[in-house]
Amino acid sequence: MNFQLKNLDWKLNFAVLFLALASLVSLLGAKPELFWKQLIWWVVGITLIFLIIGFDWRPFINYRGVVLGIYFAVIALLLLTFLFAPTIRGTRGWLVLGSFQLQASEFAKISLIILYAIFFSRRHIGIARVSNLMVSFVYFIVPAVLVAIQPDFGSVLILFSVWFGFLLVSGIRWRHLALMLIIFAVSGLFMWHNVLKDYHKERILGMLFPARDALGINYSVIQSKIAIGSAGLFGKGFGQGTQVQLGFLPEAQTDFIFSAVVEEWGLIAASLLIVAFAVLLFRIIKVGLASNNNFNRFVCLGAAILFIAHFVLNVGSNLGLTPVIGVTFPFLSYGGSSLLTNLMLIGIIQSIKARG
Repeated sequence: MNFQLKNLDWKLNFAVLFLALASLVSLLGAKPELFWKQLIWWVVGITLIFLIIGFDWRPFINYRGVVLGIYFAVIALLLLTFLFAPTIRGTRGWLVLGSFQLQASEFAKISLIILYAIFFSRRHIGIARVSNLMVSFVYFIVPAVLVAIQPDFGSVLILFSVWFGFLLVSGIRWRHLALMLIIFAVSGLFMWHNVLKDYHKERILGMLFPARDALGINYSVIQSKIAIGSAGLFGKGFGQGTQVQLGFLPEAQTDFIFSAVVEEWGLIAASLLIVAFAVLLFRIIKVGLASNNNFNRFVCLGAAILFIAHFVLNVGSNLGLTPVIGVTFPFLSYGGSSLLTNLMLIGIIQSIKARG
């Protein structure tokens, strides 16, 4: 263990711990009961990191059945969610386990990254073949459909980002990429008229027209902008954020935690959060590029793609640049399932780093 600890990427660890500290401080000031729950998840997650680092999983990746077994286990979990999950905030996305809730869509993200890491590490040279593109698409669309019927279009968009990101880094030809974009544009039009609910359309229209329905669909974004705009350089102080404390900012612990942190700690805090996240991404990519095999590289790149997609959609929604679709800020937002899967990815990356 001493050898492994010595060879961990501690700059990556410190970036994660800084985001953890910011998250716990924000929760303590706004919802102390959530602070204790999230602290338990952090303890469990950090323990899981060291278990993953201590377990040499490299021999198992040579067996395609093991990786597919993980993938289909998550598919089974999504099916159980569809069959037995209660409706919470209009979505059947959580399996309730006592006082805790398990969100299967979060585990679908990490299983897809591991599966794609195997798939693309072996076929990235011939990825332009239609058969390879179709197989990779099937791996994405099966969990995506099960998540979409919950409905959770935020997680569907994240799963799509993972798949599309892997295609980009694997060297897909530009003409195939252009054809795929045309197909997705047509699919988007079909979904707009036949799949999306009215409130989904309103969120997209609200992003395009910020003044639309200020007391309805754009209310959360407007309150988020007020929280950020009124923060100043150093913020209003711990537990003094009016938008959060008076309940004007909805989902201040999950979707809009970035705004909640900035309101209390100012633009300095916003800059530090962005810097910490940039360090986290840089260290993950560096570990991947320094690795000695394609599987490790693709796992690291997949994790980076996942975190970037979450960051862009979460912070973008806080600023009114992207629709509000319930996507978390990695390591900052409240949520046990999201935190566990993110820390599992960090454990895998640190295992890659530790074993050189």
